[in-house]
Amino acid sequence: MELRVLRYFLAVAREETISGAAEALHVTQPTLSRQMMELEEEVGKTLFLRGKRKITLTEEGMFLRKRAQEIVSLVEKTEAEFNAAESPVSGDVYIGGGETEAMRFIARAAHGLQAVHPHIAYHLFSGNAADVRERLDRGLVDFGVFIGQTDLSKYDFIRLPVTDTWGVLMRKDSPLAARAAIRPEDLIGLPVLHSTQALRENELAGWMRGLYDKLHIVSTYNLIYNASLMVEEGLGYALALSGLIRTSGDSPLCFRPLDPPVTVGIHMVWKKYQIFSKAAETFLEHMQREITGAAEENANPRS
Repeated sequence: MELRVLRYFLAVAREETISGAAEALHVTQPTLSRQMMELEEEVGKTLFLRGKRKITLTEEGMFLRKRAQEIVSLVEKTEAEFNAAESPVSGDVYIGGGETEAMRFIARAAHGLQAVHPHIAYHLFSGNAADVRERLDRGLVDFGVFIGQTDLSKYDFIRLPVTDTWGVLMRKDSPLAARAAIRPEDLIGLPVLHSTQALRENELAGWMRGLYDKLHIVSTYNLIYNASLMVEEGLGYALALSGLIRTSGDSPLCFRPLDPPVTVGIHMVWKKYQIFSKAAETFLEHMQREITGAAEENANPRS
């Protein structure tokens, strides 16, 4: 299976016609059609449903598209690392992470490093822990940012000097909005939106003190923005991390922390024995210095 053919396949999947893909690739239609038929013969599966006006992917075709995208991305990332100039430091750093205010720490570190190494570019991938772990394991990102409980046994990692706080996102006109904090019994009988990952890993079970099974979960989510729209439209109360959705000014939403408080740590991780590009290695060294500096500042606060 040649890389060139995978790129052809992705073009056909994107354009949904042989003619459109051939034009984008600057090849003839007969050549492209033959390559796609040979690809189907090679994998032993039907990849396309050829209609009168457009081509759609079969289930096997959608699977190959996902894998082809990963393969092409990894090859392009590798080529970029080899082609990056040694001096000054240049190249790409790929970071995957969930939605967390802790990304602000990474953003500040990247901004600080940019002043010294302006030719480093950053590529961000947002997803839940499973999405990020998959891309990390496949080498599609250099670093993953994980929130709260996660198995770090097969990774090297550093703990960021920040934490996230769990609370409830709700409308400002909700009955619970008058409270300074939310206790477990406050949520019983109310419609709740819950993070898929937190639900699967029982991150809030201890806080609920035996009442967890009594939650009326009307929706789950993996990223908070779309869930916040459902809250805004009155579907319910979202158990969420602080700082991710704007609640000030004319926003119809507000956030209340849990009582007793529930905080989670944040880790930046990478594969053990990872061979980094010069750009990624430089970024990691800078992050380690930033974390050391933050720890020293916390230990010796200014008077």
